Amino acid sequence: MEKPEQTPTPTPGACRPGEGGLPGCCAPLAFPYIPMQEKNPPRFSRSEALQTGTLFPGLDLPFKAAIQARTKLANTALVELMALDFAVKELNLYLDTHANDQEVLQLYWSYLKLAKEGREKYEKMYGPLQSTDLTPEDGYAWLKDPWPWDVGGND
Repeated sequence: MEKPEQTPTPTPGACRPGEGGLPGCCAPLAFPYIPMQEKNPPRFSRSEALQTGTLFPGLDLPFKAAIQARTKLANTALVELMALDFAVKELNLYLDTHANDQEVLQLYWSYLKLAKEGREKYEKMYGPLQSTDLTPEDGYAWLKDPWPWDVGGND
């Protein structure tokens, strides 16, 4: 019985410059492209950002078009909170590298305020969004019915 041919594992340092070791062979190294954003870049609306996966049109990748076409979200109170939270996180990431951008910093604070107010209003009507939002007075009511979408919380 013949043994199947095995690909030899390269010894350390056996790959040529510009190659990296993979199991069983050497391969060219990847050189990722990371676009750098200018100060005050154009921005999608919160809902467009949630659907496209980025707040910034310059970072919208073309291969995502097929996914975006299948993920249209209804305009509900819960989706609006998700969009606000997403925009806050995107602005937070942008500010990590552009800390002196005052226009975006002001937008960040206004979105934080809107998200906080929206979350408070939503939770008053439909209950907590996260188990960490429970209070000792509530007990551990996280798993009790009705869920927010059962009483129109996702309307």
